[in-house]
Amino acid sequence: MRGATPHIVVTGPESSGKTTLSRALAEHFSGTWVPEYARHYLEERNGRYREEDLLRIAQGQYLWERYLAQQGPAPLISDTSLLVLKVWSDYRFGQTHPWILERFQDSPPPCYLLCAPDIPWTEDPLRENPHDRELLFDIYRKELEGLGAPYAVIRGKDREERLRQGIKEVVKLGSEGDIFD
Repeated sequence: MRGATPHIVVTGPESSGKTTLSRALAEHFSGTWVPEYARHYLEERNGRYREEDLLRIAQGQYLWERYLAQQGPAPLISDTSLLVLKVWSDYRFGQTHPWILERFQDSPPPCYLLCAPDIPWTEDPLRENPHDRELLFDIYRKELEGLGAPYAVIRGKDREERLRQGIKEVVKLGSEGDIFD
């Protein structure tokens, strides 16, 4: 990633604190926060979607990341990534659109923070899987291990603990991977 905009992706199952952590990290590091495009997309459709919508969501996320990487200060901290679209496509529909797989494989792997689902489920009309969070967490972990991408698991019952851990891991991942050069 040397020469590229430093990029940290916060990922994990639903209601695992991704948005809260990614926003706080972007603020702490004076970086640029990339929101979750899926939330914007699904709110406009009252939460309803079909398999083909996942491609549109992936394209929107991809474009937001590219645009914001050029506009804002580094590092780029994403609330989600194409990894989420790959995991969700495979889990929900048994397959992932080739465009998502191509972009996912072509992009240099950023550093990831994988949020554990060890905080209480928060009800939200756009969320669907309160009982599958551990299973999905394991799927994310296996995907990250298969990628060989640098990642750290974030655990903790409160926001402050998770933020402290996130800051520590970003600094650690950054020094190991030269992402801040």
